[in-house]
Amino acid sequence: MDTTLLQDKFARLGARLKFAPARNRFAVDIEHDARGEYFEITTRPTEPVRIEVLDVRPRDRHLLLLSRDGSAKSKFLCGHDERHWFVAGIPESAPVGTVPQAMEALKPREVLSAQTGLPSRMRNRRKNPAFVRQGEWFFLPTPHVQLAKAIVFRDEPLSRGAGSKPHRVEFCARTGGEPVLVCRQYPGGLSPKAHAKLIERQPEARHWGWMARRRNAQVYVRGRVRHPDHATITLATWHRVVMNTENQSLAMRFVTFLD
Repeated sequence: MDTTLLQDKFARLGARLKFAPARNRFAVDIEHDARGEYFEITTRPTEPVRIEVLDVRPRDRHLLLLSRDGSAKSKFLCGHDERHWFVAGIPESAPVGTVPQAMEALKPREVLSAQTGLPSRMRNRRKNPAFVRQGEWFFLPTPHVQLAKAIVFRDEPLSRGAGSKPHRVEFCARTGGEPVLVCRQYPGGLSPKAHAKLIERQPEARHWGWMARRRNAQVYVRGRVRHPDHATITLATWHRVVMNTENQSLAMRFVTFLD
């Protein structure tokens, strides 16, 4: 692994790259020091991981990183979004070799469908006629959605999982899906039946701060959407919420940074 060459590629984005010995395994992270944020790659000396940069786009401040461990390959989009550097794992099912291809691979099918007909120059803007994006979340306008029977919540979190800083939405409505109970110990949620069995086995679990949620529901939001790492956006009408495809990527197990 040519560390100097890799550092030069990151420097073309205006980013710093450091290397550190891994405690457990290979990982890509965003760390901080007195000079601010930097990318960090950790590997163990005995690991046969080969790392290279496939594509660099200095103007967009993005690059595509590839790691090889034997026959296994993982790809990561590394770049700058609004205020901070980020790392996103690319789904292995997507055959990407450039930054634009990686950006398209991170869009869920709902977004790809919504942007059909848009000029290519508009498709990666954070706001266009098809969607508004804030971080990993896409908001698709749905002016005709019927939410008369939905319960509308205020100041609701949007979170991709344990360890991430939630995006806060002013108004949120969920339709469909299945009811679950979530807490810090079970961020993915338990069905009411599984929750009752857990309480029966571990009575102390009833004090774990459970909250009622719906799994696999369609989520709609309007009003202000806030996050400390992103500019606040305001949605005047209801928008359907969909997340990017990071969670479909096995490569995300090597990304330790969560926003």
